[in-house]
Amino acid sequence: MPPKRVLPFRIPDALLNNSSLNETIRSLLPDNYNFEIHKTIWRIRCLHARKIALQMPEGLLMFAVPIAQILRRYFTVMEPQNDDQTNESTESSDELDVTIMGDVTYGACCVDDYTANALGIDLLIHYGHSCLVPIESPHVLYVFVDIGIDLAHFVDSLKANFPVDSHLTLVSTIQFVTSLQAAKRALEETGFKVTIPQSTPLSPGEILGCTSPKIVSTDALIYLGDGRFHLESAMIANPLFPAYRYDPYDKSLTREYYDHRLMRARRKAAVDAGRVAKNFGLILGSLGRQGSPAVVRQLQARLKQLEKSYIVLLLSEIFPAKLALFDEQVDVWIQVACPRLSIDWGTEFSKPILTPYEAAVALDLSEWHAKSNAPYPMDYYAYDSSGIWTPNHIANRPTAAPRSTIPRPAS
Repeated sequence: MPPKRVLPFRIPDALLNNSSLNETIRSLLPDNYNFEIHKTIWRIRCLHARKIALQMPEGLLMFAVPIAQILRRYFTVMEPQNDDQTNESTESSDELDVTIMGDVTYGACCVDDYTANALGIDLLIHYGHSCLVPIESPHVLYVFVDIGIDLAHFVDSLKANFPVDSHLTLVSTIQFVTSLQAAKRALEETGFKVTIPQSTPLSPGEILGCTSPKIVSTDALIYLGDGRFHLESAMIANPLFPAYRYDPYDKSLTREYYDHRLMRARRKAAVDAGRVAKNFGLILGSLGRQGSPAVVRQLQARLKQLEKSYIVLLLSEIFPAKLALFDEQVDVWIQVACPRLSIDWGTEFSKPILTPYEAAVALDLSEWHAKSNAPYPMDYYAYDSSGIWTPNHIANRPTAAPRSTIPRPAS
């Protein structure tokens, strides 16, 4: 009888039920964090990878060593010869080489395929974010790290604080989008109208610090997550709706506010400075894939057209002290890295520092949003973004990386 065929993307039951592996996972990692260890092992085996790298944000970095230990132990001690239930054996017993990438990682835009390639990495495993930038090499596995929460408490908190006929809009970071869907079903069963918006290419309900969906109507915007950074993105994009934050860690539900008038006044002043500036500094962010060369080229072309003087500066992180060194040569900065850096910390810099959108306004490529009574745009990575100053605008969108064929484990 021919051996049973196993689809490369289907994790074998024998691997899922490996008691030694499962016990190691339980002993080293928290139960409510899903690091998808079995999926990771199966991808490593399918790719015959022997050099892998782990990249994760600061909040997850404490788990990097335990994950590396689990993976190394599996491939040196626990790996069976036939855990795919076929007559095929695994690749060689060479020890798995695991590198932990320690540079700061703010988001999916910071995926560091360049460093991984320089290190000869076969598989880069990026934790805590969804796929945002097409990567051709090396192979990249995105692990969302779904975090389990007290879903009943979240749902009950909303039931206790909003009328049953309310229209609620739910958003979160990628770690909690699964919980959003479950909460939506539970709330709708009791009469609530619930919307989970989407700004493609993000998942339904997922928001970034620079990208949030535009909400047409709602009674309340509910953010599931800790901190305010991501929530502020949704608030900036949707200033007309009341916003609330449910923190799944301390189980608190709070009303949140944002000073839209102050933010807009500060950003308008920076734009006005850009309108009359003669000497520009154009920054391309080099932290992972944070910067967009295509957007930089669009802005360069416009600066040349207007006969403006400019320099191009490559920076992994943008600090006031660093830019102050150029104060005599630069009147206004344009940073193509993270829009929120200008919005949140622009006043810390000695010279105005514009986002690509603000630069487009200053250089007469776009109108200031207030002219049409529109919200300040938070569509930086959206496919339906408002202009050529965003990386995923059709004029700048990178070509999707070709789908590589995942081989079966070696015989």
